[in-house]
Amino acid sequence: MLLTISTTHHPARDLGFLLHKNPERVHEMDLSFGRAVMFYPEVSDEQATFALLLDIDSVALVRGRNKDSKGLFDQYVSDRPYAASSFLSVAIAKALRNALGGSSKERQQLADTPIPLKARVLPVPVRGAEDLVARLFEPLGYDVGIEPIALDEKLSYLGEGWDQSPYIALNLTGEVRLSDLLSHLYVLIPVLDKRKHYFVDRAELEKLVAKGESWLGGHPAKELIASRYLRFKKSWAREALLRLAVEDGIEEVSEEAEASLDAASAPEEGSVVAEPPSPPKDAAEEALEEPIRLHDLRLDTVTAKLRDLGVRRVVDLGCGSGKLLKRLMAERQFSEILGVDVSSGSLEVAERRLRIETLPERQKARIKLLQGALTYRDRRIEDYEAAALVEVIEHLEPERLEALERVIFDCAKFETVIITTPNREYNDLFEGMAPGQLRHADHRFEWTRGEFNAWASSVAEKYAYQVQISGIGEEVENFGAPSQMAVFERV
Repeated sequence: MLLTISTTHHPARDLGFLLHKNPERVHEMDLSFGRAVMFYPEVSDEQATFALLLDIDSVALVRGRNKDSKGLFDQYVSDRPYAASSFLSVAIAKALRNALGGSSKERQQLADTPIPLKARVLPVPVRGAEDLVARLFEPLGYDVGIEPIALDEKLSYLGEGWDQSPYIALNLTGEVRLSDLLSHLYVLIPVLDKRKHYFVDRAELEKLVAKGESWLGGHPAKELIASRYLRFKKSWAREALLRLAVEDGIEEVSEEAEASLDAASAPEEGSVVAEPPSPPKDAAEEALEEPIRLHDLRLDTVTAKLRDLGVRRVVDLGCGSGKLLKRLMAERQFSEILGVDVSSGSLEVAERRLRIETLPERQKARIKLLQGALTYRDRRIEDYEAAALVEVIEHLEPERLEALERVIFDCAKFETVIITTPNREYNDLFEGMAPGQLRHADHRFEWTRGEFNAWASSVAEKYAYQVQISGIGEEVENFGAPSQMAVFERV
């Protein structure tokens, strides 16, 4: 995907001072999902053009960029490596941070001044009403140019609509401050696309208010923008608009705005909102274990153990679709509950399962969802008493377990950690399983009782915990229980 910004302001080469990028050099920045390459195709006093080329690593989107990370998606085939989307917004925020903030050490007066600018972004996916691009950008003072990007006409044999493309080349021309142009692109590109590569939490609400404070409150399509940017979370969109209205001296959202927000919170008729895929972490395994109701038994056992230990603040690491979270929410004892998962799709499923948007405020305050990897230190989880990892560790490569151990037992130092994992010895009793087969295609290993015991004891000794190991499910002589659980308590 490509973003270019041109100016004819004299001297045009001063664009380099505004962008904090020397026109004489090629600039590169590594990002978690690829690489940003920045350069100037043309530089003179009469005209200068800056280009931001985003090279998305499509393999890393699935596999992760190294052995200590995991990908954002579970499908290789998607338009995310090529379409201008929330990836571009992240690149703008990281690679052009000072320009987005409107600061320039050498040319601050110029940074504060509207100058003639032209932006070109391609390819841009536009999903929704036909006039969406004009509705978003024309009220901001831009002349808008749209160049449709056609798909191969040979696809027409598949039926009506298959040869039509949602992608365009977007051209914006206007006299505007560079920081305003970047803020408009940062917010509105994901609004056009209506998809994000990461889970939308309250941090996104803060970003919307921060990036839109100078223009969004007076935009005629503000309800639509807020709703789509926040993935149709009406209460958050209303809060963002109210905060922007208060800054303008208005203390409540009007009835007309409320009605517009209601309409904007539903996808447009005929449009398709593609949800990010959530990893098939549980489905095959649950089907295999269904006859003994093992999945429910595991969740009930972990919930009961946390309750019996008197835990109040707990993190579900690798929370998936939120089944354990739902059980914890049903227990008044748990006053603070956090779900963490690397998959934005899983978090959105969990959010719907828990019906967070419709919960009373007191209940809503008990639960929080965050996107994060379990093999990197995350200070957001370090204030909680206990952590649960239910059928999680077997989804990691064995060489990444040491990183997981450091995050949980050394950095977070939870008082209590509960880990469950399959017992490989029991697999021989499952009907239809071949010798040596694992319960799920995504499992990297499954341990025998002896292997799990050795690992848990080693971790406990290394990080000053005591550990108790037990089985979950009916014990069978010579095979043990179908699942096994370790309860670590800090000494």
